[in-house]
Amino acid sequence: MTVRIRLSRGGSKKHPYYRVVAADQRAPRDGRFIEKLGSYNPLLPQDHQERLVLDVEKVKTWLQKGAQPTERLQKLFSNLGLCSAPAMREQPKKSAPKAKALERIKEKEEKAKAAAEAKAAAEAEAKAAAEEAPAEA
Repeated sequence: MTVRIRLSRGGSKKHPYYRVVAADQRAPRDGRFIEKLGSYNPLLPQDHQERLVLDVEKVKTWLQKGAQPTERLQKLFSNLGLCSAPAMREQPKKSAPKAKALERIKEKEEKAKAAAEAKAAAEAEAKAAAEEAPAEA
């Protein structure tokens, strides 16, 4: 039996309220759980005391027994120093640009670089011409 520390949703529509519970991995999200460990109210500001209320000793006990927190709870627990933060990728592989899109991006960058170089060269020529004109007069 794999135990997960996860959120069990309560509250009403558009007003979520979660209980932090230790539950069997196969149990439904809002269904049977082994033990209630605390509560989480995402509607409160982040610095509010009652946003995340935990029985820290119970959480530590479950973590020592091998219970795995979900990614969201792992983030919240890492802020409290209970476990390490999850590895977060900036861009998932699934949504990364494919080969053709990468080619288009590369071409766009090359065109922008060429335009910037041409603009810099034109400005240099104009500056040189401006310096020569007053010297001749």
